[in-house]
Amino acid sequence: MNKKIKAGIVGATGYTGVELLRLLAAHPDVEVAAVTSRSEAGTAVADYFPSLRGVYGLAFQTPEQAGLEQCDVVFFATPNGIAMKDAPRLLEQGVRVIDLSADFRIRDIPTWEHWYGMTHAAPGLVPQAVYGLSELNREAVAQARLVANPGCYPTCVSLPLVPLLRQCRLKPGMPLIADCKSGVSGAGRKGNVGSLLCEAGDNFKAYGIAGHRHLPEIRQTIAGLQDGIAEGFVFTPHLAPMIRGMHATVYLHLSDGICPETILRDYYRDSLFVDILPAGSTPETRSVRGANLCRISIQQAAQSDVWVVLSVIDNLVKGAAGQAVQNMNIMFGLKETHGLGAIPLLP
Repeated sequence: MNKKIKAGIVGATGYTGVELLRLLAAHPDVEVAAVTSRSEAGTAVADYFPSLRGVYGLAFQTPEQAGLEQCDVVFFATPNGIAMKDAPRLLEQGVRVIDLSADFRIRDIPTWEHWYGMTHAAPGLVPQAVYGLSELNREAVAQARLVANPGCYPTCVSLPLVPLLRQCRLKPGMPLIADCKSGVSGAGRKGNVGSLLCEAGDNFKAYGIAGHRHLPEIRQTIAGLQDGIAEGFVFTPHLAPMIRGMHATVYLHLSDGICPETILRDYYRDSLFVDILPAGSTPETRSVRGANLCRISIQQAAQSDVWVVLSVIDNLVKGAAGQAVQNMNIMFGLKETHGLGAIPLLP
């Protein structure tokens, strides 16, 4: 295409923001025209993120100064509660919006307000938002003005379940358990004692057992695909001593006489960013580090009717910024791999 898409990033000083900047720098069809930060307004992007020296000549601006209304698409890489206040104005001016926070993910407003502890500022926009799990809602994303980018845990857990749920292959009334681990970058780029090296390094712990904000998001996806399954869903996240990476081990019960690996392979045959591994494989988080990939394997537990699904992603890429760029590509009819061709990093 001749004219590049102008993109803006609101809240570009976090890990998701810098990941968007990294990915979009390699995108042949996009020009990053504006990056905002109230706290760092006036600071050069290259000074704040030395990894981007020689890549960007932009400086951070306040949202009011940045001219976001002149962009074709704006990414919100902001804390929960910001996009729902600022996105309506941009949408009215014809700008497409991809929100990486949770503001538009949950369709039931009382449920969202319960889990996020605030009053929703734009409930009327929620029905218009397309849930941006690309491999589930690709056609709707292509027509969307507002995309709610999924959370990292929901992406890692949902991708291996979607093909099975769409064919109603899970046994109703049986437990569905997702035992998940995330790198510390999932906590964000902010001052937090639990994220300090001396606290998170050489340590491993569960959290959010009484309730994690991603629980209703995953349940919403499950309930929309197969009846009688979401009620038995159990989700336990853990903090792992690594920077990037997410691993989901999902325990489920399937209808008799099916080959789940075949169902997964058939569903994802043409998907560019989902890799179904050979039977018996165990995907590793380092195999997707820095890449917009989800690697999945499934096998039956020994001497049991329980099936074990293993799913890995980079929480900052396929779990956040990479999926957002993938959604943008779909929205604008671009080649889906543009900006997302990076090979995983090793070691």
